[in-house]
Amino acid sequence: MRQRYCRAFSAIVYVVDAADHDNLSISKSELHELLNKPSLSGIPLLVLGNKIDKPGALSKQALTEQTIFHEELKSLTDREVCCYMISCKNSTNIDSVIDWLVKHSKSKS
Repeated sequence: MRQRYCRAFSAIVYVVDAADHDNLSISKSELHELLNKPSLSGIPLLVLGNKIDKPGALSKQALTEQTIFHEELKSLTDREVCCYMISCKNSTNIDSVIDWLVKHSKSKS
């Protein structure tokens, strides 16, 4: 999954359209493929449920517990996992995402 574009990284950011229920199975497959890459073992994972401003968007609980991500996220023990529900359109929780990214960035010296 787009590995050729990733050379040095401090975190994985996985964005899910929380309002697109029809494509959640595709997201499950992509996340599963990503988490099974040995080169990404131990890298912190940030899951972002985007488009929470849309009617019918999943809640954080629904995204992490009741949907496709539950088993994958529950079984992770080799990395930190965090989930934020965001709206890029309304800038909801973007400050928290930036704080998380800064905290997990590795300075290059």
